[in-house]
Amino acid sequence: MLKERTEVLVVGAGPVGLAVAVSLAGQGREVTVVDRQAAGANTSRASVVHPRTLEMLERIGVSKRLTELGLHVEQFNIAEGDRTLVPVRFDRLPTEYPYVLMIPQYLTEQVLLERLEELGGKVHRPYVACGVRQSDEGAEVILESGEVIRARYVVAADGMNSRIRDLAGLGFTGADTLPLNFTLADVRVEGGLPAEEVLLYFSKVGILVAAPLPDGSFRLVAEVEEAPEHPDVAYAQRLLNTRGPKSETVRVAEVIWGSRFRIHERVADRYREGRILLAGDAAHTHSPAGGQGMNLGLRDAVTLGEALAVALSSGDESSLDDYAMSSREEAVRVVSLAHRLTRLATVPTAVRPARNLVLRLLAQLPRFRRGLAEQLAAIGHR
Repeated sequence: MLKERTEVLVVGAGPVGLAVAVSLAGQGREVTVVDRQAAGANTSRASVVHPRTLEMLERIGVSKRLTELGLHVEQFNIAEGDRTLVPVRFDRLPTEYPYVLMIPQYLTEQVLLERLEELGGKVHRPYVACGVRQSDEGAEVILESGEVIRARYVVAADGMNSRIRDLAGLGFTGADTLPLNFTLADVRVEGGLPAEEVLLYFSKVGILVAAPLPDGSFRLVAEVEEAPEHPDVAYAQRLLNTRGPKSETVRVAEVIWGSRFRIHERVADRYREGRILLAGDAAHTHSPAGGQGMNLGLRDAVTLGEALAVALSSGDESSLDDYAMSSREEAVRVVSLAHRLTRLATVPTAVRPARNLVLRLLAQLPRFRRGLAEQLAAIGHR
């Protein structure tokens, strides 16, 4: 049964909302989670968890389970055909998690949900928030069902099109859409792609990411002129034939799931308005280059859960202001990194041979390779 009163109401039960709830429940705080979907998604969507994120997820007790379920990838290579342009090693980084963890988002959500339930929490579905009112003591969220939930604090973790964010007046300024189209497909293949590394192909035709997943499939992502809504086997095959490895043919046997998207780059002007706080895609969206999106949101979640627990127990809200400021600063850095990587990957055709030459030269510098690994792993700003 949905409670009428709670300490913290989390709107949105994706990985970010679940992580906030787990953090709070683990610290003995009362938290209610609502989500508009009747059930959690079962597609892979975000599929990378970086070292710094795993370090922070230790604090809510889910890192061990995630690492048991995911695929540990110690190297990320930028390549042109069969030639490596820039090798990026994670296995030499100063962390307990010297790898990127490849794990489908639905498994990440499953682990977080199981942890929440272990702590006595649950997700209430389907409930759609349609209004919010604030006072000095808390906030009231009105649901489409007519029910009202009163909370001391509300966390908007309801995604890029957050209703709570907009109702609270926490918006964005400036243009945010890049004129680029991307296709995404999870595929099963025969031969040609290594299962122990992520490959980013910088071909003359365009980019192609090929990333292994724990079940033996591969995630393909490419920037294209026109992206099909549902890429098929023939389409995925053409991407690999024209942009992927050359010495060995990769045969696409099946497309498990596919989609298309455009890139939005924006960071909310503010992360807090009174009793309402933003986290995850409600606060920031950007290019998937470098696999930073869900990672940034999960780090938001752990930090926010701890800040809310302090505010609830002490009445001192300075921890919430610190969260709003520091997490926004990190988001600005990450969005800038993803933007630079996207622009590098999508330079005009005539410039691509020169770009690849410059990258090969820079890759001779250990400092360049290590710096790129640290930025992608997010351990440079601990």
